[in-house]
Amino acid sequence: MFEKLIAGVVANRWEDWQFSASITRDTARGRRFKSFGSGSLIAFPWVTIYNEHYIEIGSDTMLGPYCALSAGMMPGQECVTSPVVKIGDRCLIGRGSGIVGHLAIDIGDDVWTGHHVYITDQNHGYSDIHRPISLQTQPEKPVVIGAGSWLGTGTVVLPGATIGKHVAVGANSVVTGQLPDYSVAVGAPAKVIRRYTPESGWKPSDEFSNR
Repeated sequence: MFEKLIAGVVANRWEDWQFSASITRDTARGRRFKSFGSGSLIAFPWVTIYNEHYIEIGSDTMLGPYCALSAGMMPGQECVTSPVVKIGDRCLIGRGSGIVGHLAIDIGDDVWTGHHVYITDQNHGYSDIHRPISLQTQPEKPVVIGAGSWLGTGTVVLPGATIGKHVAVGANSVVTGQLPDYSVAVGAPAKVIRRYTPESGWKPSDEFSNR
């Protein structure tokens, strides 16, 4: 009984300290951001956060613990766009996720993700087989994630991806292209398996229904 009581006290104190160590708009770290909405929080501990002045976070949004959030490849880098990363209102980014922007990542309002989701707008070129890939061009394409969408645990969103509004992406999917509004997509690369339209309601995609 005494051991359970002590464990409960320790757990409560850890939660209190974890909250107090998190980033909000009223903390010194929060004031580095281009904008940081009221009621928003980046939970402690985080992994990597830099170039905050290129990042906008809306109101009532939370990034879970062990998240990475950055603009550019290194601290102090000058980016060609601003904001580079924009996260809307009432978003929830799952534990251990990474959002790494270089050109433009726009996440709409009310977007939620599972744990360990990775979103980036930069890839690695491989045009010269004689040079290390790390030394080749790194092409960038904007990423857009529409309002009200859900990304399942382990989802990877790659450069050029455009996810419509109210889209559900299944766990461990890899999004490389366009996913239309009001659809469900799964796989690597992610394919639409269902879509809603006002005319016909929910219907399986033609490709999926012909399998």
